[in-house]
Amino acid sequence: MKENNSESSTVKQIIEQIQEANLLGQLRVLLRWVLLGSITGVVVGVIGAMFYHGIIWATDFRTEHDYIILGLPFAGLLIVFLYRLCKDYEDKGTNLVIKSIQAGENLPITKAPLIFISTILTHLFGGSTGRESAALQMGGSIGYNLGKLFRLKEGNVKIITMCGMSAAFSALFGTPMTAAFMAMEIENIGIMYYSALVPCVISALVASGISKYLGVVEETFSVNVVPEFSLYNAVFTGILAILCAVVSVLFCNVLKLSGRTYKKLISNPYIRIFVGGCIVSALTFASGTRLYNGAGINVIEMAVKGEAPYIAFLLKIIFTALTLGAGYKGGEIVPALYIGATFGCLYSQLLGFDPALCAAIGMGALFCGVTNCPISSLFICFELFGFKGMPYYLLAIALSYTFSGYSSLYSSQKIVYSKFHNRYVNRDTK
Repeated sequence: MKENNSESSTVKQIIEQIQEANLLGQLRVLLRWVLLGSITGVVVGVIGAMFYHGIIWATDFRTEHDYIILGLPFAGLLIVFLYRLCKDYEDKGTNLVIKSIQAGENLPITKAPLIFISTILTHLFGGSTGRESAALQMGGSIGYNLGKLFRLKEGNVKIITMCGMSAAFSALFGTPMTAAFMAMEIENIGIMYYSALVPCVISALVASGISKYLGVVEETFSVNVVPEFSLYNAVFTGILAILCAVVSVLFCNVLKLSGRTYKKLISNPYIRIFVGGCIVSALTFASGTRLYNGAGINVIEMAVKGEAPYIAFLLKIIFTALTLGAGYKGGEIVPALYIGATFGCLYSQLLGFDPALCAAIGMGALFCGVTNCPISSLFICFELFGFKGMPYYLLAIALSYTFSGYSSLYSSQKIVYSKFHNRYVNRDTK
């Protein structure tokens, strides 16, 4: 009798657990997000591929017609006109996308075409910007408005906004693992929106596949020489990582100082962007090189080979700050990778280490320092350089995350938990 009672009790517990699990409900939610993530991935993947080819065309055209850089001030006037035409008088960039996920702020559908056109114009005429932050804005705007179109609840609109960010980053850079986690990690540092995991993964993978089909070439860099991870090599990695954290703070502060200074000295946005364009054009011709215009993927490749100029990282900070601070559009993430690669190259040249490994460590550490996204930073190292250098990237990212403090490219980011203590702080980034 006792055995029968025990068996019936066990069966009853199993039935209760199945009922509590609500498998049918979970299956419905899963299918819904697989469908919505796939739709978002397809839509954003196609637009992301168009954006990629537009940037490539702009870069090639500028390279073949060097004096088009003189037109940068006039391109700036057109950018300001387009934003004001759409009644976007104070563009907050990626900060608005982050705020939309944090607090449900409205992301107008005009944000996507505006950032698409203005970023291509900036690259065409030689502004020193990247493209991935522009992709986050574009993808976030598309995802948000798809959520409104499908009449999703507020919490689900936030999730599909993250799907759009993942899809755009993945389509443009070819790093779906990084893209999926960055969208969940970037809003509030110290916590992760795991409810968005499945849809973000689906949208990132679908967008990556669509963009490859449409001719997007993913970025990869060869790191062939990876010495055994020893105490000596750990020390040299740690020093490089801490120095990269310092450079990341410098980059963030110079960007913000540039924007504040431009606005303080020149209140009119048309005059401000025109003057900024004149300054960048003049510095370009004064430098005698075009290594600091555009995204600079070619310079990252030079750094991996140990051929980048010593001062490249510093000049890229200056050119990017002068461009974005004036009001030109684009992104800060590829410039951060550029700065990390060239600073790592300098470190290798001074101390005699392998330039490819140092450039890779520098890129991962700078990416982490400016975004405060350690998991995404580790994943981007794996996707760009392979798994062989794992212990180097792991150590560098951990140290960069800690020593970069509360600085960030994005003022809307919240540091929810302290980087230094097991304590809830919920403070703004610097």
